[in-house]
Amino acid sequence: MQVDRGAARFSRAHPNVRMEVLNRREGRSGLSVSDFWIDGALPGAWTSELRTQTDVEKVEPRAEVGDGCIYRITYRNPPIVDLYRRLRLPLPFPIRMQAGVITWEIVARYSDFLKVFELARAADAGFAIVSTRRGRLRTHLPLLTEAEEKLLRAAMAAGYFAVPRGISLAGLARKMNRTDPTLHESMARIERKLLATGHRRPYNSP
Repeated sequence: MQVDRGAARFSRAHPNVRMEVLNRREGRSGLSVSDFWIDGALPGAWTSELRTQTDVEKVEPRAEVGDGCIYRITYRNPPIVDLYRRLRLPLPFPIRMQAGVITWEIVARYSDFLKVFELARAADAGFAIVSTRRGRLRTHLPLLTEAEEKLLRAAMAAGYFAVPRGISLAGLARKMNRTDPTLHESMARIERKLLATGHRRPYNSP
């Protein structure tokens, strides 16, 4: 679906830049907070431009991962968030965006799917369904486990991904009371998962 809000306008202005929304949590009234993975520039390079986008309230560069950087963005809720909340539907992450086009998977009963479809079609007449299927939610995407997300947040807070690095792997291991080899394996697995999702190209740029 082609969109024209906040980060999506940034995406349209940089059609070769890939973006992924990794998660979402509730902010204060009417706001969402998400971690966005954005490629194509040095860590923090997009901060100023992202802050100028409509609906964006706050931008914090968080960590360098692979060929890009994670930004924590606070933004006003788009209508789709309110609909998903009302219908109690899950939002499968990551949600991918490129050239102003956002792609996501809808997991819902058929009656609820129609409501999402109607809202999406109202926002974009060119909205398209790539495929439909019945069955269990796919499990092959390398998403982070709860423990891996906790470790990633702790490493980011300690400055492990900062440029220059704020803490060594040995220092992080001591801080978290873990052995170097175990922590190294865990961090390598997290980076592989993030890179695996980041390097997928599920659609062609217009």
